[in-house]
Amino acid sequence: MEDEKLWQRMLSGKMYNDLSSELMRKRNDVVLLTNRYNRSYGEAQRVRESILRDILGGMGENVNFEPDFRCEFGSNIFIGNNFFANFDCVILDCNRIVIGDNVLFGPRVGLYAGNHATHPEDRVAGGCYSKPITIGDNVWVGAGVHIMGGVTIGRNSIIGAGSVVTKDIPENVIAAGVPCRMIREITEEDRNPDF
Repeated sequence: MEDEKLWQRMLSGKMYNDLSSELMRKRNDVVLLTNRYNRSYGEAQRVRESILRDILGGMGENVNFEPDFRCEFGSNIFIGNNFFANFDCVILDCNRIVIGDNVLFGPRVGLYAGNHATHPEDRVAGGCYSKPITIGDNVWVGAGVHIMGGVTIGRNSIIGAGSVVTKDIPENVIAAGVPCRMIREITEEDRNPDF
């Protein structure tokens, strides 16, 4: 019962004890599972997806992470169909992370739902808080992008390489920078007539 209360507190966005034995155990368990998934590289897709289903809270079809994939708990990650993450993806899912269909991640993309406490005594005692992350359908996230808790990225948008996303990004735009900001809308002029 205490473990369930801690889990609900974490998902609520309130300060929680990140150093609790229950959360430490869950992190250790998922490290072993992600090690197994990363070692399965080169095996049949059905084998790899079976391992991934043991890690994630939910997923569609054709979901793939290149090695090495790391996450904090796994059970708070929900991914749609046709997802691809290039090498070295890190997802700290101390809150719900929802990724839509047809999403592409470049190498070294990180999603960080959690943050440590501001006050040093709270921080030393394990104080953390978290906010959800949502990524819409058909989004492309470039190499080395960091997406912080509380962010929603609208469908069809592109996040340029090296960006740090701290605020919501609307649908159908190209955004980039530190901090990430909208550069322009995606229009019909972006369509390649030869494709």
